[in-house]
Amino acid sequence: MSRIQLALRVGDLEGSISFYTKLFGTEPAKRRSGYANFAITEPPFKLVVLEGKPGQDTEMDHLGVEVGDTESVNAATRRLSELGLLTQVENDTTCCYARQDKVWVHGPGRAPWEVYVVKADSATAGQAPDLRTGPDEKQAICCT
Repeated sequence: MSRIQLALRVGDLEGSISFYTKLFGTEPAKRRSGYANFAITEPPFKLVVLEGKPGQDTEMDHLGVEVGDTESVNAATRRLSELGLLTQVENDTTCCYARQDKVWVHGPGRAPWEVYVVKADSATAGQAPDLRTGPDEKQAICCT
């Protein structure tokens, strides 16, 4: 199974959760401090809502393609690399309250895209590269 992911940073997390629950007709699949995700069946779509600064406008945080297994992530890494895209691999990383294998690439305008598989649930948000500055700088929480 594959599905597109959109991660949004919002100024009103609870209001956003309420809105998206109504819009998609389903409760969040996962809720944690400052975080919620909706796993929509039809169409296959995952919406991640991340808490931003109070009152800020909603902004796109990152985009992704969730795949079913690590081999699919590895195949995407090979394919994207062969096409000349700079890839950043993160294996067995904790991000967005899940243990994941993933590869990152940047689209036009530096839009961050990830191809990832969720391997297990996690009680912690995790750490990830700051996609706005580069792979060597880490942030306290991922998906930002």
